[in-house]
Amino acid sequence: MTDTLAPDTFRLVEDAQLRGILDIHIDDMLEYVHSGLRDLPGYLELYDRYLRQRWNVNELDFTRDRTDWTEAMTEDERASFLAIASGFHHGERQVEIELPIFMVGCDEDHKIFISSQIEDEARHVVFFDRFYREVVGLEGDIMGTLDASYQWISETFVGPFGLLAYQAEELRRNPFDERARVRYATNYFLWIEGVLALAVMKITLGYARRRGFLPAYYTGFTATARDEARHVQGGMRFLRDAVDRDPTMLNEIFDTLRTILLMSSTTSRLVYFEPLGLTRDAVLEMLITQLNRKLVTVGFDLPDDIRGMVQMISPQLAGG
Repeated sequence: MTDTLAPDTFRLVEDAQLRGILDIHIDDMLEYVHSGLRDLPGYLELYDRYLRQRWNVNELDFTRDRTDWTEAMTEDERASFLAIASGFHHGERQVEIELPIFMVGCDEDHKIFISSQIEDEARHVVFFDRFYREVVGLEGDIMGTLDASYQWISETFVGPFGLLAYQAEELRRNPFDERARVRYATNYFLWIEGVLALAVMKITLGYARRRGFLPAYYTGFTATARDEARHVQGGMRFLRDAVDRDPTMLNEIFDTLRTILLMSSTTSRLVYFEPLGLTRDAVLEMLITQLNRKLVTVGFDLPDDIRGMVQMISPQLAGG
């Protein structure tokens, strides 16, 4: 289970309470996500881990973050930060209300685990709501801050989440359609959580750690990354089991990835990552590395045509 982390580092990440998470390097937390992919845990095992790793968003103190945001960060840094954080703000809320639709078609062990994930997503919404109100300075209730932060969302987030809304509606009409469930799971668990979220988390968290800024944000969002480890492992367990039962489900996985990559090959609005210390090419490389690692670890080989679509997005990443 610890093949991507030293055992002592694995235990530190696995067992840390909220205050101790500030001391964990984000790279170790991202590696922790992959620590269970070769021997995927069962849903009740993941639920037990949830019970041990739950954290209280109200224990965070954003006082120092507010000072860093207003007095130490530049305007360009704040703009790049908001363009990234806002996608998470809205994504957490969308999944909080749509994931119950996916849960309807799960077996009982899986339902129990998904119920814990829904609670995680609600906690993440509250985390970002506190950040936007207490640090950025937005006003209003939860929906008010969501409305106000929408202006900063980039197409990187809009495309996959727009597709996810369509897939959730498809499941609402027939929650036991296994092929529709695999398409939803591919977009959400594999791409949005396993690729997009984990890669983009590295940007704001790496920045905060390098600069020594935003300690409450770093703590809460790194704890969020640990929650994502359970979600991604549970989602990859679902996809692998679906393919084991019916190998033609790979067609649903790859067709969904083709749709996502096609959307990702064009954009009318670029997010500038350079103020936070990364280039666009470096971010693209992280995305594709995350995708390849998830697929290879669970035994799914990426077809040549999808590798070609990756090349269209960033030629130097051809071949993964």
